[in-house]
Amino acid sequence: MKMKRAWLAAVILMALSHGVAAATVALVGGTLVDGTLREPIRNSVILVEGERIVAVGTVDSLPVPAGAEVISTEGMTVMPGLWDMHVHLMINGHADYDHWDKTYPPQFGSVIMPSSAEQLLMAGITSARDLGGPLEESLAVRDAINAGKIPGPTMYMSGPFIQKKPYPGTEQFRWGVDSPADARAKIRRLAEAGVDVIKLIDQDQMSEAEVAAIVDEAHRHKLPVIAHAHRPEEVRRGLRHGVDGFEHTGFGAAPEFPADVMEALAARTSRMADGPLFWTPTIEGLYNFPYTVRNHEFIDSDSWHRGLTPAIIADIRKSLEHPERIAYFQQTPQRQPTLRRKFEQLRSSGVVLLVGTDSGIPMKFHSQSTWNELDVWVNQFGVPPVDAIRAATYWPAVAMKVDGDYGTVTEGKYADIVAVRGDALRQIALIQNIDLVIKHGKRIK
Repeated sequence: MKMKRAWLAAVILMALSHGVAAATVALVGGTLVDGTLREPIRNSVILVEGERIVAVGTVDSLPVPAGAEVISTEGMTVMPGLWDMHVHLMINGHADYDHWDKTYPPQFGSVIMPSSAEQLLMAGITSARDLGGPLEESLAVRDAINAGKIPGPTMYMSGPFIQKKPYPGTEQFRWGVDSPADARAKIRRLAEAGVDVIKLIDQDQMSEAEVAAIVDEAHRHKLPVIAHAHRPEEVRRGLRHGVDGFEHTGFGAAPEFPADVMEALAARTSRMADGPLFWTPTIEGLYNFPYTVRNHEFIDSDSWHRGLTPAIIADIRKSLEHPERIAYFQQTPQRQPTLRRKFEQLRSSGVVLLVGTDSGIPMKFHSQSTWNELDVWVNQFGVPPVDAIRAATYWPAVAMKVDGDYGTVTEGKYADIVAVRGDALRQIALIQNIDLVIKHGKRIK
């Protein structure tokens, strides 16, 4: 403890000696849930210099430098910036995909994707993974955010879905493969363009050689492969060929994951040398549907209007006039009762669960989705709040191999910090109203 205090004092002294004390920001007084396994820090102090956190302590252990800008977090829960590990910036909650895909591609890069990104950031999502979108627009939006030209989370982009055959009219953001050589060529093209991750779907419709080629070529370029898990054979093939993570729970109305899939998961998670196997269940949209179809006042919120044109807002609203008729959810009454069991199976299997939402699908607005996922995990499925928060902060950073810079509120990392009034460990739904958002040291909200 004495050594740590001496180090903190040295950091502060260095800042003062270089005349940058005025650039120091101090968050003072809140209960810090820092994303590690440490107990919450009461009466916390977080010192930020530029984009980085330089010290973390308490009001008793860490003095605030003279001249620092003080932001009071009294009465607040302070956390690392949240991650959403499964979003689609190119869609915004519209009920009719066919109409959307025919109407809005010209506005994906200029209006729709920037709007989605800003809505995520204002909801406290400081990092997000986009799994399926047009290549050029995805990278342009990511790079514009990183350059400070438009607001949004730090984005990790897959570009187009990789699948056996794109659905008609979706070739802009779905790429088919017709041989192992073609599969490798498509992955090389994505890697050379600069994507962060590969999104693989419908791999049970591919040959084993095509799946193997996709995963091998992606790994050659140090890109993780994230695969759909809608059907058992998708999981089997993904495991056989070494994908890095799975999305969704799927399987129609099957009451649980098949025994052979669970055995294969146990075998994979027991191989410690291979590292964690990540799984993003995106559970909330299906689990809450019976409630939201009857209680859809949230559609009247204007939080999802941010950045969209009046015409787009009107079109989305019109498409949601009858939530009970949305074709996307036609199988949900059969699937919804299976979700709890599948979630429990995944928790017990040894996979690392990540918070992600499929944000952008019908009625799932980027401004509202992530807190709902956390709420279901904690209040319906019994996940301890700290574990749920780590699944939305620490573990996503590990999954994307950026935990040296993100995921916890600790010295040396980027100052991505959010805060909410009240005790979020007792009432996780408080996260629906994020009061403070800091990204890379800059206060956004």
